[in-house]
Amino acid sequence: MKKDIHPKYQDIHFICACGAKFIAGSTIKEDYKTEICSNCHPFFTGKQKLVDTSGRVDKFMAKMKKAKDIKETQAPKKAKKTKTIKVETAEMEE
Repeated sequence: MKKDIHPKYQDIHFICACGAKFIAGSTIKEDYKTEICSNCHPFFTGKQKLVDTSGRVDKFMAKMKKAKDIKETQAPKKAKKTKTIKVETAEMEE
């Protein structure tokens, strides 16, 4: 194996937003903060938890409201005119 090409593997602290702390091996250099862990994850706890850190749901709802408002203020589209062709058929005599 080549020397000095692999990152250093060390023990670091993983800290969850719920307050839980875990020690695990990793190649990252500093402690890692996470938003959810096995102590607070809905799969393990059986409780529903909405994780929306950047306001994505609020942004989506605002976008949908804006689109609805624009649609209501616009004039309804006119129906396309269709041309009718009158076809007369001549009866054939025998």
